[in-house]
Amino acid sequence: MVTQESSEDNTFAALAHPARRKILDLLVLSPGASLHWIASHFDFSRIAAMKHLSKLEEAGLVLSEKEGRQRLHYFNPVPIQQIYDRWTDRYSAFWSGHLVDLAERVETKAEQRSKGTKKRA
Repeated sequence: MVTQESSEDNTFAALAHPARRKILDLLVLSPGASLHWIASHFDFSRIAAMKHLSKLEEAGLVLSEKEGRQRLHYFNPVPIQQIYDRWTDRYSAFWSGHLVDLAERVETKAEQRSKGTKKRA
């Protein structure tokens, strides 16, 4: 059973390597890219590119399908979106509550100061 945490760990581990991030960028620009085409953008072997793609597939960031003798690769944004949703939902509620509180305090202080200057005048 794959837990959400281990799934996120796989996603972060896959995104940790700059070559894998570049592969994802390439797949966004050219969905359905072949291993040969992807490997042509790097100074390492096709085997190394295949290992990077494998790591991305394990994390669910790349989906592939076989078409004849080729395997076509596609970027899957879902794991990144899940991480984004989890972190922004959790922390946006925290920060929005604190910002509302801060805004109320600032407004109260401003009102108190404006009342104080009117009394002096």
